[in-house]
Amino acid sequence: MNLKKTFLPLVNPLSKENPVIVQVLGICSALAVTAKMEPALVMTISVTAVLALSNVIISLLRNTIPTSIRIIVQLVVVAALVVIVDQVLKAWNYEVSKALSVFIGLIITNCIIMGRLEAFALNNRPWQSFLDGIGNGIGYGVILVIISFFRELFGSGTLMGYQIFPQSWYEAGYMNNGMLILPPMALILAGCIIWVH
Repeated sequence: MNLKKTFLPLVNPLSKENPVIVQVLGICSALAVTAKMEPALVMTISVTAVLALSNVIISLLRNTIPTSIRIIVQLVVVAALVVIVDQVLKAWNYEVSKALSVFIGLIITNCIIMGRLEAFALNNRPWQSFLDGIGNGIGYGVILVIISFFRELFGSGTLMGYQIFPQSWYEAGYMNNGMLILPPMALILAGCIIWVH
């Protein structure tokens, strides 16, 4: 029973308390970075890392942060982590860094991160806060990957940049659905996922 309670912050965000399809947070990046799977995966890893680490840091500092400046402290912690993630991404995968461009910087204002810091990290211990960060990051990422899977597959005919549909299909008259690449289709797919959920 105690073990189950310990891992609830890790498991609940995957479905029951998913930040995107239940709490409807982080929708902006679902629209912006899901035309291809690679940027969606990198955004998932980036948000998960920033969320988990910022949750731990704020949890460690929670008893020393004056209430009047808690939001400023949270923003400074998140901003520092985002700069680190951005620099690592530029060093290791510059092309994806260019594709994500401004969206990595916008992690600073991601409502999932600020919401979890306020709702969880300020009230819980570091280990629980870490699990909450990982769970919410993965819950967010699962939705991004599902949306990007359908958008890239049927919008471009590729997955992770590899051609999926054979050339013979195109010669026989098959055409990619260019509408799936447009941002409104990400919102429609998110709506379908919410409906199925």
